Amino acid sequence: MEFNPLSPEFRLNPYPFYDMLRTHAPIFFWEPWQFTFLSGYEDCATLLRDNRLGRGHFDDSMAPASQKDLVRMQADWMLLKDPPNHTRLRGLVYKAFTPRMVEQLRATIQTITDQLLDTVQAQGEMDLIADLAYPLPVTVIAEMLGIPLDAREQFHDWSNALALTLDMTDDTAVYDQGSIAAARFTEYLADLAEQRRRSPKNDLLSALVSVEEAGDHLTANELYATCALLFVAGHETTINLIGNGTLALLRHPDQFELFKREPELVKTAVEEFLRYDSPVQMTARIVLEEMEYKGHTFQRGSQIAFLLGAANHDPERFENPAQLDITRQKNQHLSFGGGIHYCLGAPLARLEGEIAFTTLLRRMPNLHLAIDTPTYTDNYLLRGLKSLPVTF
Repeated sequence: MEFNPLSPEFRLNPYPFYDMLRTHAPIFFWEPWQFTFLSGYEDCATLLRDNRLGRGHFDDSMAPASQKDLVRMQADWMLLKDPPNHTRLRGLVYKAFTPRMVEQLRATIQTITDQLLDTVQAQGEMDLIADLAYPLPVTVIAEMLGIPLDAREQFHDWSNALALTLDMTDDTAVYDQGSIAAARFTEYLADLAEQRRRSPKNDLLSALVSVEEAGDHLTANELYATCALLFVAGHETTINLIGNGTLALLRHPDQFELFKREPELVKTAVEEFLRYDSPVQMTARIVLEEMEYKGHTFQRGSQIAFLLGAANHDPERFENPAQLDITRQKNQHLSFGGGIHYCLGAPLARLEGEIAFTTLLRRMPNLHLAIDTPTYTDNYLLRGLKSLPVTF
């Protein structure tokens, strides 16, 4: 087997390649991209918390003119920042995503889920992605931010374009399209922020606008970039959690029947879906100072890629990792990353998943796949399905 993360075979099913890497080259330098890939759980968990690794500094002076808007926006994403700026930006939005604040959204999420299923219930069939997995988290994060209903579809298109720029690709058109999306996101959010300055509402955008007006903690560009990032991250991964998790259940009838009999297993089930086919397969860091690890020397400025999907299938950490087990205990997967960049929206994604799966199985207990081979999106890093036709 040849390791090539750009190959169609790898993108369709990366797990056999992960097994190969963990067995033969758990710390593997890939010459074409000058990346070091980590595939073992211990290595990933350890170095994700190592403060000698970080995001580095953005320099837009070398970016083509067609990509300037993208580079400028991503330079203000907390996801791609180091302390102290990362700490400052994360602190401004953290309170909205604490487990206590997220729990207050339970009734809203349940209502949205029921309304979406009401729409298709009588049809006896649906596309689980288009009819549930996509609109649920999009509606939730848009309402949290205060995005008008008529703009949400456009936001999703821009979000997709930005998400593709995070993938492993050398296609310049991806970055050009992402830059166009960044510019349009910024233009729209600037107008919306101005409306909130004149007439604040009970939403996250209004709260961030009030901070930006104070002038000490948030610039206007950071405001727009933060809102765009929250929209992208707030729904792209949850779509994949619901889609990948449902597909895994339907391919494991014993687990599907167990879940129906014991819906109280939902919390361990969601953690297992996150581990089994992780919505985020990889994250990366830059070496901030020369360092050694397990006999390997990493030069300052070199890049390390953490294969989270591989770590989540490491047999040294998980018993029978290739088996779906919704009762799995001590399931400390790395699907939300680790260290200071641990996913801010993890409590929200978990709650949306719990409500989506329990409601789906309660209302549609005879759910079946309507297709043998579902197709995946063309994004390795955010692993998810284009569609998932089902009958019920």
